[in-house]
Amino acid sequence: MANIKSQIKRNKQNEKANARNKAVRTEIKTRTKAANAAVGTDDAEAAAKVAIQRLDTAAGKGVIHKNAAARKKSRLMKKVNAAG
Repeated sequence: MANIKSQIKRNKQNEKANARNKAVRTEIKTRTKAANAAVGTDDAEAAAKVAIQRLDTAAGKGVIHKNAAARKKSRLMKKVNAAG
């Protein structure tokens, strides 16, 4: 356990940020899985749109790298477009 005031505060900040980022990453995975499952159905476009919005938000906030978001969006849209 840290006994320097600034480090104690930093540890608290890191815990909060870690919880926030974990929630965002979890939601990205959930939305992406839902979009992949919807491929070939009528609501594939809508599910992909929601997933892409979440990816953009996460990249904008620095939770994931912008190139990682672009790669995930590209792969998702490739599947959606190929199906139909």
